[in-house]
Amino acid sequence: MAVEQPQAQVPAPARGGEQTRIHNIGYRNYDGPRLGRAYARRSLYSMSLRGSYGLGRSVKSKVLPMLLFVVMCVPALIMVAVAVATKAKDLPVDYTRYAIIMQAVIGLYVASQGPQSVSRDLRFKTVPLYFSRPIETADYVRAKYAALASALFMLTAAPLLVLYVGALLAKLDFWDQTKGFGQGLVSVALLSLLFAGIGLVISAVTPRRGFGIAAVIAVLTISYGAVSTVQAIAYDQSSTDAISWLGLFSPITLIDGVQTAFLGATSAFPGGDGPSSGQGVVYLLAVLGLVAGCYGLLMRRYRKVGL
Repeated sequence: MAVEQPQAQVPAPARGGEQTRIHNIGYRNYDGPRLGRAYARRSLYSMSLRGSYGLGRSVKSKVLPMLLFVVMCVPALIMVAVAVATKAKDLPVDYTRYAIIMQAVIGLYVASQGPQSVSRDLRFKTVPLYFSRPIETADYVRAKYAALASALFMLTAAPLLVLYVGALLAKLDFWDQTKGFGQGLVSVALLSLLFAGIGLVISAVTPRRGFGIAAVIAVLTISYGAVSTVQAIAYDQSSTDAISWLGLFSPITLIDGVQTAFLGATSAFPGGDGPSSGQGVVYLLAVLGLVAGCYGLLMRRYRKVGL
């Protein structure tokens, strides 16, 4: 005879919805102010400028830019100390000459910070995310360009300020030093615009930071080495007219030519014969054309990336 087994009692669901609830976890509407493109552009500029010196990043990221900044300023401090101690009547180096002497340090800075500014956005594909907000291609390019140019200007203008303050402490002629300081600032401003554009254009080609660093160093170093070598050959062959025109094919010699023609600087060209005023106009147009060309290439590049 089969024995009927008692069935397990299933507890009835509690009344009043004690076990089953629906939570509204949706996003809340934003009722605050819309700051718009201008605020986004300023924020991107500030972030990129701080990043050019490793601020807001790891300690490792601060080492190289801060080291290069110190290296740029130390020779100026030594020159000032010598001028004050010896009571010299003038500084050992003109303001317009300092950046030309320290071009290797400037090139290393551009090579290290140009890729840092744009390569990570390309590598991690965050550029389309920027453009999904009110910010546009022109805003991104302008912010990045302005940030690197500003960082370069700080790098190149700081030692000039050290020289100027030291010259005043040494009681050198105020008006002569102020004029030279102003000329130096104009020169490094042009240099900052030109080098920033070249560095960003090269860096924006590849998302790999290492390739960008090597490419920037190669372009700046090889172009200057080649132009200097050919200029030296032309000088040995007494082809002095060719020396000035050859300077159009290297970024640093372009700046040298502009400041020689218009800012009263002493040329670093072989023989010390820089371009004339007429040739200087060509140099200035070449610098401005390169700056505009770099901006145009960046715009074209990021229009494709943002699609």
